[in-house]
Amino acid sequence: MSPRSNLLSLLGEFARYSKDVAIIQRRGYRSEKWTYGKIAEYSALCALELKTRGIHTGQRVLLWGPNSAEWLIAFWGCMLRGAIAVPMDASATPEFAIRVLRDADVALAFTSRLTPPHGLGVPTLTVEDLPDILSGPLLGNAVPELSRSPDFTGINFADQPITRTHIAEILYTSGTTAEPRGVALTHGNFLSNLEPIEKGLERYRKFERWFHPLRLVSLVPLSHVFGQFMALFVPPLLGATIVFEPSASPSEIIPTIKRERATALIAVPRMLEALKSDIQRCQQVSGMRLPFDVRYEKAKNRKFLRRAWIFQGVHFRFGWNFWAFISGGAALSADTELFFKRLGYAVVQGYGMTETASLISLNHPFRAAEGSVGKILPGRQFKLAEDGEILVRGENVSPGYWENGNIKPSTEQDWLPTGDLGELDQEGNLRFRGRKKNVIVTSAGLNIHPEDLEAALRNQASILDCVVVPITQGRSVEPCAVLLPQPSLKLDPEQSSTRDEICEQAVGAANQLLADYQKIRFWLLWPESDFPRTPTGKPRLGLISGRVSRLLLGAHKNEDDTTSSENPPLQDLLSQFLSRSGSAPHLEQKLNLSSLDRVELLSALEEKFRVELNETEFANANTVADLERLIHHPSSRKPEYNYPRWAQLEPIRWFRLLMYYSLVWPATQILGHPQITGRDHLRGVGGPVLVISNHITRRADIGLILLALPLRFRHRLAIAMGGETLQNMRQPPREWFVLRRWAYQLGYWLVTALFNVFPLPQLSGFRESFRFAGDSVDRGYSLLVFPEGTVNNSEDGQMAPFQGGISLLQQNLNIPVIPMRLDGVWQMKRQHRRFAQPGEVTVRIGAAIKFSPDAPREEIVRTLENAVRSL
Repeated sequence: MSPRSNLLSLLGEFARYSKDVAIIQRRGYRSEKWTYGKIAEYSALCALELKTRGIHTGQRVLLWGPNSAEWLIAFWGCMLRGAIAVPMDASATPEFAIRVLRDADVALAFTSRLTPPHGLGVPTLTVEDLPDILSGPLLGNAVPELSRSPDFTGINFADQPITRTHIAEILYTSGTTAEPRGVALTHGNFLSNLEPIEKGLERYRKFERWFHPLRLVSLVPLSHVFGQFMALFVPPLLGATIVFEPSASPSEIIPTIKRERATALIAVPRMLEALKSDIQRCQQVSGMRLPFDVRYEKAKNRKFLRRAWIFQGVHFRFGWNFWAFISGGAALSADTELFFKRLGYAVVQGYGMTETASLISLNHPFRAAEGSVGKILPGRQFKLAEDGEILVRGENVSPGYWENGNIKPSTEQDWLPTGDLGELDQEGNLRFRGRKKNVIVTSAGLNIHPEDLEAALRNQASILDCVVVPITQGRSVEPCAVLLPQPSLKLDPEQSSTRDEICEQAVGAANQLLADYQKIRFWLLWPESDFPRTPTGKPRLGLISGRVSRLLLGAHKNEDDTTSSENPPLQDLLSQFLSRSGSAPHLEQKLNLSSLDRVELLSALEEKFRVELNETEFANANTVADLERLIHHPSSRKPEYNYPRWAQLEPIRWFRLLMYYSLVWPATQILGHPQITGRDHLRGVGGPVLVISNHITRRADIGLILLALPLRFRHRLAIAMGGETLQNMRQPPREWFVLRRWAYQLGYWLVTALFNVFPLPQLSGFRESFRFAGDSVDRGYSLLVFPEGTVNNSEDGQMAPFQGGISLLQQNLNIPVIPMRLDGVWQMKRQHRRFAQPGEVTVRIGAAIKFSPDAPREEIVRTLENAVRSL
């Protein structure tokens, strides 16, 4: 296999897998798929767009936004044009972005609608708008040339040939202690890591075709070198699919893995620890922790498949296609690695740094030594200094740091000192020992590695996370453990002594695992819900150490204390939803929230505190104190509502059509013979669409609307129905007479099969209902929703106000809305008549309504309600 000339050679793989799906991403409640061919085509168009905007080879272009297919298009567009990409984490502050922009002398910036408001002072393009920007006249001019050369050979995008020594990007690292600085990385830096992996994959290609395409869920930002390596460069070698999951909550990650039939998860250790805690918490809440621990011991020293069988319940939750965790960006604790291996999963991790374009070593997924980060990759030189510091050299090492338009060498020595300590075992596996600068040297001259103390503390069930920092006591330096207790220990203030006692016991138990000179004599609880962290989840040790010093001195807050908060984290978050005066919410304050606000708050709380909240219990929380108890003692009850995906299987759909035209259609014509107006509004409107209507009666409304809709919508329509009503039909009260219960259950199965209904509850379960709606739209189904939320039981037949959830649903589906109105049905209902008089019932169809992505939700609700009222 000959060496690649530059990263653009990977676009040949894009042509090879042009029809395979490269990216799956969520847009609201919908999934969006991009093929390799489509990404390659738009990347070429992006390069031409950069050329027309005067961007030359070697100029810097900022990429600031979350993971997305459009981010890939912008990146490969820069590579084709020869521009230098400057990736920026989506969570970066505008101040940091402006500092980077000035330091790198950026000529153009790709930004996102999700990044903070900013004025960068340079031309900008919004990544979400790239498909529209690049689909204009430029597309028509470029497509013939691109079709003749699908791998872009012979097409001149750059001002000069791109070689392995050309700079591909400048990555501004934000480490745990040091000030961020720009690392210059060349095409050769990345390729020197990629080529050994590509060579190693050759022997497995014959097996890969049986599992093709591999699907990898990525949680790592593309602004990080590890995220780029696993999502940009490795997947094209196999035609693998990358699924971008934006959430950090296990309640979102695990369903995504199962729904997308993912093969592996790409994550930083922080996320694997969160998934581990979630699995253990679910076992605890369900009362199965003791049997789980018994099986955990039973799985010791068993074969891979045997371990997977022992924990088949966990594997069912993740999906049977899933088999591996790929960890990077920081050191994975041995306890977490062992946990997932014991459950029957492969754990792949490596060691590297930004200055080495990600990788120095990599372990084998099935032959990995526990606690190691694998063997040194071929093609790079490696040695350990006398003090154990890891030294490397080779083509993978960055040429240096970007300073004032020039590259300052990363080291004046022949070898790059990584600043990390390591050791090699007898099999040649590298074992990470920690950061050199973090080693604590005692007054007796003994070296204490904080990682050893942290590992002992993380073994304690009451400790969620911890860091160990040095503190000065007299003339000596001592380790101080900073603890994050498990959320269940964060009790009310009057119970805080109990929490302290439990944490003190955890420190004592950890000391039993340590040598005398390592024992922890000083510890404190971190006053917030989490440590300040880098984008890859590493604790910011500089900020933590400074805060610890002030806490030990009794200084609770000062102007320079950027990590402290005037209010507890929960109150800070709640103030955005509850407080209109700017004051912090108090414990007894009522949660006067709309259903829409509750959905948003629920997602925000799960993201902030990394817990999975039961929606029913959340809906029953009436005060801030109720909410606080729910967060600290989360339940793990299964969702109460069933979402019948079986009803959209093709055999069921054909059965539904047969029964509709045999029974429902003639019954609607005979009983209602409605007059239908406004069908001309639907000409040229493609599906899927969101149909909304006033709601008079459960029996007649659906039949009338189905009759009025064109065949293309009628034959693929999912109908939202009251979740509480459906649940009562599916599981009627046990005290009912048995025949009545059977009749209700039969009714549930019939209405689900014949009308493709799904639950849309009034009080809880909105998110899962909206997700199901999004999945239905992805499968080509239009939706029917009654925004009033219930049938009209008023005395005058006037419509009830629309519920706010319709705006959230529309924004996250981003499909046209078709307003409809039923007239004459209310009179029949009031008079208890089954047969309508000729011309009495009218179904009116309005013009399709579209909204911009940034339309205010109040405006959406008001516009839709007025559209139905005015028909």
